[in-house]
Amino acid sequence: MSERLQKLLAAAGLGSRRTIEAWIRAGRVTVNGRPARLGDRAGPGDQVRLDGRVLELGEAGASMALLLYHKPLGEVSTRSDPQGRPTVFDRLPPAPAGRWISVGRLDVNTSGLLLFTTDGALAHRLMHPSGGIEREYLVRVRGRPDAAVLARLAQGVVLDDGAARFMRIEPARASPGHAWFRVVLLEGRKREVRRLWEAAGFEVSRLSRLRYGPVELPRDLRPGQWRIADPELLDSLHGAAAAAHHRH
Repeated sequence: MSERLQKLLAAAGLGSRRTIEAWIRAGRVTVNGRPARLGDRAGPGDQVRLDGRVLELGEAGASMALLLYHKPLGEVSTRSDPQGRPTVFDRLPPAPAGRWISVGRLDVNTSGLLLFTTDGALAHRLMHPSGGIEREYLVRVRGRPDAAVLARLAQGVVLDDGAARFMRIEPARASPGHAWFRVVLLEGRKREVRRLWEAAGFEVSRLSRLRYGPVELPRDLRPGQWRIADPELLDSLHGAAAAAHHRH
């Protein structure tokens, strides 16, 4: 079964359809050795290359799946690591079709919910900065921030890559020398939670993601364990991505 080229490449998680159309216009994509044109179709038997590199393409209509993973500390969110550290992909089961694409990343010192899908277009929409998909974290900071600090973090702080703020910030609990908070962000810039607290003069000593959009980390999912989500959860994620898309 052949599909339009931009749909096929978007489903493989290579970029948005708009980005892929720009690649095709620029002559960067070939099908069976000849430059692709907008509107071209390709199927499983065709060889598609981007900048001369052969692309692994699943079928765009292949079964879509969503996997929830409880990332432990110490794992990196890339497929391979030059330093030989374990990666989040090491423990995952084979994808039912295509390959697992991670929805965003968590840094090596952050634990918690990491989503994987076989639907590249969905992953791209969920990660896009304009999407407004909530990410909720449990964070432990050294010291005891006062109300003025919390107000500043909710109003906005200028980081080196622009202004950022917590949409919500709620005290969770306190322990000797530390304070715990639940915080919500609408984007996933690199180390954003840590950098926001650092800008306010506080060091994050523990960080875990509890929720991504409508998907919560199940309480009984232990670090290093994964679970295939039921179709209803995948549908709710599609709904969140579609709502975010319409808002912009």
